[in-house]
Amino acid sequence: MLSALSLAGYAQKEVRSQVRKGNKQFAKERYSEAEIEYRKALELNPNDPETNYNLANTLYRTERGEEAGKIYQELMKEIKLMPKERAADLAHNAGNLAMKAKDYQSAIEMYKESLRRRPTDEETRYNLALAQKLLEQQQQQGGGGDDNQQQQDDQQKQQDDQQQDQQQQQQPQEQNDQQNKEQQQQTQSQRMSQDNAEKILNAYIQDEKDTQRKVEQMKQQQQQGRKSRPKNW
Repeated sequence: MLSALSLAGYAQKEVRSQVRKGNKQFAKERYSEAEIEYRKALELNPNDPETNYNLANTLYRTERGEEAGKIYQELMKEIKLMPKERAADLAHNAGNLAMKAKDYQSAIEMYKESLRRRPTDEETRYNLALAQKLLEQQQQQGGGGDDNQQQQDDQQKQQDDQQQDQQQQQQPQEQNDQQNKEQQQQTQSQRMSQDNAEKILNAYIQDEKDTQRKVEQMKQQQQQGRKSRPKNW
């Protein structure tokens, strides 16, 4: 029994370690590296909500909205069990994803869900009002002519661009500092697919060239630094 508990405790420590590594990479906008770390953590605990949510945010930031959306949907099933702040973040980001897909009705529902848990969030309230306006325009488009529809499309695109500028930037739960106030904490939940190892490999390959370049730059900086860097106490 003790052995089993020790193994479980060790596994959870490893999960936390991998998540922290992923969060650091995410904060530096190194999304390929962050994805690798989160997927490693999910190999140890596939149902960990925080890790899954952080992975979803990473996928969202790399324009893989469909994959991110599946994770958000799974997490939404457990939203009533989450702390209010986390639930509000989850619903807000799910609303942003729906807005990007021009699914304004779903976006409205998600923003309302977020505001039930955090009524004072002005950014969510703004996004809700925008989604309602865009839905109204979308519904009116069916009865207008081509010119009218084109004009509405142009207005919609402009408002979409405004909404994108106003969207809360996402970041992991452990990276909520003042400098990145616009980014929100997050938690995640999705089962690992059988092709997880392949995805990790693809992420490694995608990032390989960039990593090599950074290593060379660091070597050059270190060589230069030996001449002028002051000694520490």
